[in-house]
Amino acid sequence: MVRVNILDFRGETLNKRFLAQKLPRAAETHADIERRVAELLDTVAGGGAAAVKDFTERFDGVRPEALRVPESALAEAAAELDPAIRAALVESIDRARKVAADQRPVDVRTELASGAFVTTRHLPVERVGLYVPGGLAVYPSTVIMNVVPAQTAGAHSLAIASPPQSNGLPHPTVLATAHILGIDEVWAMGGAQAIGALAYGFDDDEELEPVDLITGPGNAYVAAAKSLVRSRVGIDAVAGPTEIIVLADDQADPRFVAADLISQAEHDELAASVLVTDSVELAEAVQKELDVQVPEAMHTERIATALAGRQSAIVLVDDLDAGIAVVNGYAGEHVEVHTADAASVGARITNGGAVFLGDWAPVSLGDYCAGSNHVLPTMGTAAHGSGLGVHSFIKVSQVIDYDRAALHEVAEHIGVLAASEQLPAHGRAVDIRFEE
Repeated sequence: MVRVNILDFRGETLNKRFLAQKLPRAAETHADIERRVAELLDTVAGGGAAAVKDFTERFDGVRPEALRVPESALAEAAAELDPAIRAALVESIDRARKVAADQRPVDVRTELASGAFVTTRHLPVERVGLYVPGGLAVYPSTVIMNVVPAQTAGAHSLAIASPPQSNGLPHPTVLATAHILGIDEVWAMGGAQAIGALAYGFDDDEELEPVDLITGPGNAYVAAAKSLVRSRVGIDAVAGPTEIIVLADDQADPRFVAADLISQAEHDELAASVLVTDSVELAEAVQKELDVQVPEAMHTERIATALAGRQSAIVLVDDLDAGIAVVNGYAGEHVEVHTADAASVGARITNGGAVFLGDWAPVSLGDYCAGSNHVLPTMGTAAHGSGLGVHSFIKVSQVIDYDRAALHEVAEHIGVLAASEQLPAHGRAVDIRFEE
């Protein structure tokens, strides 16, 4: 039997302090991981490609002859790809491109007065490193989720890093997906050493130009590495284990709810699966479904461990309003709404990486073919962060264009403000322009 923790929030005042203390969460990354990763990054920064190969041999059990994947290997993987997988990838790419195209912001020129203009420009990041994890699963879908918004934003230099298998190359489906998307720079390296290589670059034996931004999910070591290099390069987020939180009432189908909780628990033993409901009967029915469905799954032990972990729970609440408060307090990566009026309830979910409405929009849809992005904020960061999108690969710059009359109109205001901040040279830089 699979036993999920029961948290009874009925009768409680669900304020931010209570929820921060009581909501189920995975344990935070240990300090010793960051210490070890910091040492590794220093070695990669000084040792270049040779250091990356050393760590790859140590952690992945293989030492690639070359870290960069030959273009012929990308083409071969694409040629040998199962036609059904290719069709699914192409459909996913097409849907992702359509959504991404509508996310591309336009430049705006604002006229503040005659001769006074500010133009807000949206410029692509020039070079991006896209990390695609390996480990317990294969993630061609993550290639799509990283590459499509980057390409739509206009980034012209993209480098993918993904762990090698026993043949020294990343998984062939990852290689094939990169080829389909038109990416020819793929590196056979994973883990924290890949993040270091993308951030620092190297030119011993092979040449890897450092990137300006690193995106993509990974394990605790990858997350720690991204956190440590963000003073040098941009990152999308420091991601924790995957998570799902389901808000359901007595109208929900317990089979669907259980299946969706299992689908996220399948990722790894630290995955979080949380059900919030005001129906004790539904909670009991979902528990019975878990007892039936978990033993039938391929990764039974992994799923059972995740569901029984401190990060997973069934949370009982007084009513739907309380359930919404819990979901917003959790600020989860994936939020599912299984209620009588899912659309109106979903509109009240303000903290969620992606919100899935009703029986026919499971998280699995978002993982592959919804058109949305599945690289999302975790560990409560959806309260202030966003999922990966075109915006992630764009920087905003403003162009200020004033003529003499327009500057003169605000010169006195600038002088007053400069004096109030005790920065008289600022005011002088304006005044000097109007002296005879």
